[in-house]
Amino acid sequence: MGIPLHQQARVGLYVLRQHLAGHKRYPLVLMLEPLFRCNLACAGCGKIDYPDAILNQRLGVDECLGAAAECGAPVVSIAGGEPLLHREIEAIVAGLIAQRRYVYLCTNALLLEKKLDRFRPDPYFTWSIHLDGDRGDHDKSVCQAGTYDRAVAAILAAKAKGFRVNINCTLFGGANPDRFAGFFDTVMAMGLDGITVSPGYAYERAPDQAHFLNRKRTKQLFRDLFAKGRGRGWQFSQSPLFLDFLAGNQSYHCTPWGNPTRNVFGWQRPCYLLGEGYAKTYRELMDDTDWDRYGTGNYEKCADCMVHSGYEATAVADSVRRPWKAAIAALRGPRTTGAMAAEIPLEAQRPAQFVFSRHVEESLTRIGNGGLGEPRATAGD
Repeated sequence: MGIPLHQQARVGLYVLRQHLAGHKRYPLVLMLEPLFRCNLACAGCGKIDYPDAILNQRLGVDECLGAAAECGAPVVSIAGGEPLLHREIEAIVAGLIAQRRYVYLCTNALLLEKKLDRFRPDPYFTWSIHLDGDRGDHDKSVCQAGTYDRAVAAILAAKAKGFRVNINCTLFGGANPDRFAGFFDTVMAMGLDGITVSPGYAYERAPDQAHFLNRKRTKQLFRDLFAKGRGRGWQFSQSPLFLDFLAGNQSYHCTPWGNPTRNVFGWQRPCYLLGEGYAKTYRELMDDTDWDRYGTGNYEKCADCMVHSGYEATAVADSVRRPWKAAIAALRGPRTTGAMAAEIPLEAQRPAQFVFSRHVEESLTRIGNGGLGEPRATAGD
């Protein structure tokens, strides 16, 4: 696996303690979005179509560190937007490491070489570089030529300085298993520490809606891909049971509270992928969210979702409850033949509600009234 043993042990012990304490809902990974501003405009992104007044907002260092302490998750994934546009990002990372949290800084790497010297290698820190396939696939995915080559140069520069480096790779409709197998071979040959894979989520605001996968196509795509990976030494930064779920072998329900999201609006309900309301505190998020209204089978927007931010926590909890099952999955790898696990019925799901515009209007009103404060930084240095 592409997860260090000390991290596996500490996170596993944390999850075990939650189970022994009888806690039904607890966080595994804090999804921290200190800004939405980005220096790319990817066709599959649902995070960057806000008005400038919102894109100019930033969470300060104290707010970021306070959010981590408030929820207590052992892992923090810093996303966005593009985190390297935040002028205080190195202070945020350093503060989270000082709290002894495992930090994954998700970046498109366009600014990484310029800002690499502001960071120091640490067992608690990993660069997670957005790379959606080989040169042709990635540049098409992010709608800008040359980004693949810059990301690869950044990977090599970071590895040369002793950093842990993963890639996060999103697969969309039309992904070719042979081509992605070759891509995974290529990045592993660079000395990469791990790969995070996920099917794309159909953000309702994403410009390109034609290339998102439904669950049936997702499972077959990952089966085909994993079948080609036998014996090729790919290291994934995910639990074996989540990978087995992607291949259609586990009937998991999502765990939206496992990866709570904190951004400039507050604590996002119900999850990283859906913004249908915001809580002022983590406790309010946990106590006042009607979790049973969401998830595949419960809500139309969740029907095709198989994204790690919803299902990795489910797989990790299953691993702790049934360690022998996780061990078998780790030794065997994802099963790529035979019948797939039963799918969750959709007949009882409630229809989608489209509330994004209302949230934006309310947020703009609060900004105008000083409710979110003045922008804490400009778009970049």
